[in-house]
Formats: sequence, structure tokens, C-alpha cells
Amino acid sequence: MDLLRNYQDQNDDEMDDPEPQNPTTSNPSSPDASPPRLLTSKSAAPKVDDTMLALTVSGTNGHKALSKPIDPTQHAVAFNPTYDQLWAPIYGPSHPYAKDGIAQGMRNHKLGFVEDASIEPFVFDEQYNTFHKYGYAADPSAAAGKSPWAGKKEGLPTELTEEQKKYAEEYAKKKGEEKSGADKGEVVADKTTFHGKEEKDYQGRSWIAPPKDAKATNDHCYIPKRLVHTWSGHTKGVSAIRFFPKYGHLILSAGMDTKIKIWDVFNTGKCMRTYMGHAKAVRDICFSNDGTKFLSAGYDKNIKYWDTETGQVISTFSTGKVPYVVRLNPDEDKQNILLAGMSDKKIVQWDMNTGQITQEYDQHLGAVNTITFVDNNRRFVTSSDDKSLRVWEFGIPVVIKYISEPHMHSMPSISLHPNSNWLAAQSMDNQILIYSTREKFQLNKKKRFAGHVVAGYACQVNFSPDGRFVMSGDGEGKCWFWDWKTCKVFRTLKCHEGVCIGAEWHPLEQSKVATCGWDGLIKYWINPISNGV
Repeated sequence: MDLLRNYQDQNDDEMDDPEPQNPTTSNPSSPDASPPRLLTSKSAAPKVDDTMLALTVSGTNGHKALSKPIDPTQHAVAFNPTYDQLWAPIYGPSHPYAKDGIAQGMRNHKLGFVEDASIEPFVFDEQYNTFHKYGYAADPSAAAGKSPWAGKKEGLPTELTEEQKKYAEEYAKKKGEEKSGADKGEVVADKTTFHGKEEKDYQGRSWIAPPKDAKATNDHCYIPKRLVHTWSGHTKGVSAIRFFPKYGHLILSAGMDTKIKIWDVFNTGKCMRTYMGHAKAVRDICFSNDGTKFLSAGYDKNIKYWDTETGQVISTFSTGKVPYVVRLNPDEDKQNILLAGMSDKKIVQWDMNTGQITQEYDQHLGAVNTITFVDNNRRFVTSSDDKSLRVWEFGIPVVIKYISEPHMHSMPSISLHPNSNWLAAQSMDNQILIYSTREKFQLNKKKRFAGHVVAGYACQVNFSPDGRFVMSGDGEGKCWFWDWKTCKVFRTLKCHEGVCIGAEWHPLEQSKVATCGWDGLIKYWINPISNGV
């Protein structure tokens, strides 16, 4: 009985104080049991300073830790730093090796912190120009009175002398004029001189009215051979010539002497009117469809819209950049739309009725040289100094076709074939390339006109009215004629001393050609056989 009572007491003690047992070690005699492990486990993670971590997470001490920069001499970081702590400046407001360059709170410029200079701008410019011209300037560390900014450096107010005040006023006035004229071209008084006998004849018709008997003389064009007239009046080179639209009884010329002249072709052969309104050389001219008005673009950054008959300037346009080419939209209902290719890579579109810029085509990477309307004037092609061609939908500033090849050169002149299916582009590698005006605007590799030397000169390319001949001037004063079908040289004429920059075929008398050159002359050539001479 005593043994049974002792056994019961032992069971009661085990029930009162139970101990968890590992199932693998509870039965040491089990065959699946493993021997007990007596080695302590090791961790590969570095030890973390729990105290510093607690301070970082805690309230007040945490803010101090967050704002505290990391010491660059410290080889190990005992806490988890934030981004601001990693890039916080070590000494002072700036740290040259910091990712952001300067503490965020101290920057007032995207490159850091900018302070106003304690010197007047005109005094600084005076010292700057003196240094670059004579090699010396006032010492900024000198005593007050010797240096223009030494007084302000020591916190003393500096008073300008009478001479400096006068200089400051002139400086401010000059800067104001420069700022006001930055977006405008040079201003010159517009003048015109009529050289004819009378502006209206006995019937009251204007001197620009075309003759009644003007009509096409031949169905086929013939290459001119003989010089019949020379117009001389420009004191410098002639950069462009344009026949009066449809009739050709007058010819307009743009000169590098800043003047534009219009000459009689049918009757007297004399200069009829001179237009003076540009301060620098005139680069391009363009008639309206009826010839009663024309545009001129000059290196004085102005585009002027002239009345052909009276010589009055109707309006002037400028963006502050040099216009290289000007064109009116050829559609009769869009004769108030002006497009200009500028030196700042843009094609700017104006509404001349309001004088406002209505569109800017800004995709080129160089100065824009040509604007040519194609596809019934719904699109236009531009060439640029970036050695590319771009096709635009009129009114939409998005390129719909971009043509650029590694072998391409810049194309300073482009002309449309009379059948409107081809473009002839004067390439700076002494050849004329032909591009299709269809959807693909592909290069026609079978047609290539060469032999002339135009590298470095913007010689104009043109077609005969029937499309049988291609014509171009060159840098040696010659005018070249090629056969359109065979691409062979048909004839060359020695026209000018120096560069023959422009050549235009008469629109009605189809065996007559006008050329202009840098010798200041305009010459008129005919084929005597076709004209019955």
C-alpha cells in the first residue's frame, strides 16, 4: 500500500508542474532521435548598435540623428542612415562632392547658391573691358577709393563721381536700346524713286500693267546663245532676280547694295523704280501671284512687303533673326500667308492682315535655305544647313517626311519641275539631284546633273517652261544647260565675271533667259533662230 501511495504522489507532482519536452529528445532510446547539440549558433549579420537604433527611432533624439551628417572618416556605420544624411554637407553650406552640390535649403538656383555681386554692372563692364583691352584692372582687394567695389566690401556706401554718374546714365541708355531692339531688325527710312517718264500712260494704265499682246511665242523652248541686253545699276553683286508673274515684261532684282530695282524688259530696257528700305544686303525676293506686291528679305533681319507700283512699304516683319528665304502661299485665297526660313532653324508663318505669327515649324537643326510648295500647295519641302530635306503639311508643324543620308550635302536651292512631279535640288557636292514629289519623296538615282562647280555658292537651279531643260549658274560665271531626259550637258554660256548666282527663264518668250551675278550685272540672252533674228 505504501508503494502505491508513493506512486500516486509522484504522478500528482508531474501533473502540477509539467515541462515541455522535445519530441526528438523525449525518447533517447528511439532510433530516429539525434544526439543533443551543445554548440552555440553563429550569425553572419553584423552587430547592430541597439542603443543608436533606438535613438534614431525615438522622437527628439531621432531628429538630431537624422540631421547629423555622416563622418567621411568613419569606416563603419552603426545605424541605418537616410538619404538626406548620406548627402548632407559636412562643412558649411556647400559640399563639392555631394550629389546635390549644396544643402537643399540653401539653394536658390539649379546649380547652387547665387549671391548678388556688390558692384554696379557698368563698373564691372568697365573693368572687364579695360582688362581685356589693356591687360590690367582695378585690384578688388585694394583699399576704399582705389577699387570700385572695395567700399561695399567693407560695408561702407560708395558714392559715384560725376564722371561715373554720366557714364552710368549713358550705359543704362545704351543697354535699354539694345534690349528694346533685340527682337527687331535695323530701322531705315523707306524710300523709293521712280525712273520712268510717267507712272500712268495716256489711257490711265499703270506702268506695271502687262502689254496686251503678251503671249507665248513658241511651243518648244530653245537654248539661248546670244547676249542682247545688259542691265547695270547695282553697285554691288545681285543676289536674286524674278520675272513678273505670267507675263515677264518686268524683272525684279535684289542687290547686295541694299537696293531692290525693277527693270523694263519689253520696251525701253531701263530701270523703272528703285526700292530702298533695307539697311543691309537683300537676300531673297518673291512676287505675289498678280505681281502687284512683292516680298523682300534682308540681312538687316527685316522682311518687307512692298507695293510694286507705288514703292510703298505695306508692312514689315521681323523676329530678330536673319530671314534666308521668303515665300507667299501660292493659293489665291491664301495670298496673305507669308512663310520665312530663318537663321535660327525655324520656318515662321505670318498672317499679313493681322501681322501676327500664326505658326512656327521648328524641326530643322540648321538655318533654313529653301521653301518649295508641292502637292497642290497642301505641303511644302524645306532644305537646311543640317543637310536634310523635310516635308511639312501646310499649317501643321509636324514633319511628315524626313530625308537625310550620310552622303547628302546641304541644298541651298530647290526648284519644282513644270509638271509638279519632280524637285531639282542644287547639292553642294557639284551636282543637281532629283526627288519625287509623290508620297515617298524618293531620290531618283537615274537622274543626276553634274559638270558645274557650285561648292560654296548658293547658285539657283531652274527649269525651262516646257520642262525639257535644267539650268543653273556656277561659281565660275557660267550658265549650264542640261537635257532633262538624257541628263547630258547641252550648252554652257560664259555669262559673268565671278559667280553666276541666279538664272531665270522667261515665262512667255521661251527662248530667252536672264542671268545675274556677283559682278552687279543682269544679262538677257536669246536664241536668234527661234526669235527670227
